[in-house]
Order: sequence, then structure tokens, then C-alpha cells
Amino acid sequence: MSAKSSASAVQQEYLAEAYRLLHYQPDAPYITTSALAERMGVSAPAVAAVVERLKRAGLVEHKPYQGMRLTPTGEREALMNIRRHRLAEVFLVKVMGFGWHEVHDEADAIGAVISEQVAARMEAMAGYPKRCPHGEPIPTPDGVMPRIVDTPLSDVEAPASLVVSRINTHDPEVLKYLATLRLVPEQPIALLSRAPFNGPLRLRIDRMEQVIGHELAGSIRVAVEGGA
Repeated sequence: MSAKSSASAVQQEYLAEAYRLLHYQPDAPYITTSALAERMGVSAPAVAAVVERLKRAGLVEHKPYQGMRLTPTGEREALMNIRRHRLAEVFLVKVMGFGWHEVHDEADAIGAVISEQVAARMEAMAGYPKRCPHGEPIPTPDGVMPRIVDTPLSDVEAPASLVVSRINTHDPEVLKYLATLRLVPEQPIALLSRAPFNGPLRLRIDRMEQVIGHELAGSIRVAVEGGA
């Protein structure tokens, strides 16, 4: 059992969102406070105040004109927050029967207050899941993020046989719509064609053809079938 976190719930949330942003831009080691402010839905001055406290606590490094990045201690805090959040999502869906479009905000509230012992019990009751309902990997109790190799569907050349890896949106309406199309994690799909100039994509899902827009395809991450 690791030591109790020294970061507040708000600080842990900021660290987790910073980690998520950095996770999707592996070639850029820093993120801007404006990007974090947009992700958190708050003003830039509010983010700057929290980042300054995180910096004083040794959880982030901040460089003028470049942005911020997590220290090793900050990264572990972020991963433990993400772990509790994603386990809470799985528990809500698998054990309590919530829909995958209902659990993000609830898991934010639960993950901020539960202990690692409670998280471990939820993990066991949910069958030791490796991913959350949206396909995102769940960090291990030791703070290791499993590596996932996938790419946005919007970047894939047609034709291709694929499997949905994860969904990169928390929008409940989008998630409900994707569920009606069966565009959910672990679902095999075939990309049949794509129109030029960021036009729509034509898919085959369970023998049914569907057409989706380029923007929506950007929130669906896929892997080569058998490799997700």
C-alpha cells in the first residue's frame, strides 16, 4: 500500500488532466496552461494559480514560453488518480448497471475520495479489468500505465480491417450515438472508403454499413484487428 497522497483532490484532478493531455501528444513534452485551462473549463489565471501551487509542491515543472510537465512524483499522483477514476467507471457500469455515457462525472466524484484499499476492492468486484468502459487503460497499483498502440480512425487509410480500441470523448450524447452504431471498444470494424478533403468515412460494422463524419472519426481510436 502506497503512502497517502499529499496533493489535494483539486490538485490531483489537475495532474490527471495534464497527464491525459501529455499522453496524447507524446512528441511534445510540455503542455500550456491555456490548453489545461480549456480542458478543465476554467480561466487561465485560475489554472496558473493551481500550477504555481503544484510547482511549489514539486509536482510539476514550469518553463516560461514552453509550458508545464509533470515531475516523477506528480506523474505518480496523476496515475493513481486516473486509476481510481477508471476503476470507478468500470464498477459503475459492470456492478451497478450504469450506461457508459453516465459514469465520467460520477467517477470523478468517487475517485477523488476513495482510498486505494477501496479501489482495489472495486477492481476485484469488477473482475480485474484492464481498461475502462471507454477503452482507456487502467494504471497498475504500482503506478504503471499499460502501453496501448492505436491511432485515430480519421487518420487510417482505406480499406482496412480494424478493431475499436478506445473512445476519446466524455460527451454523453456522442457516447450514446456511438453505442447505437456499435462503435465501442473491442468491436471489429472494416473501413471501406473515405471521401477526400476530410470527408465522411464508410464503415462496415456487424455486416451493416454506416457512414460517419471525419470529426467523429477523430474521437475513435482503432488498432489493426488482433493488435489492440
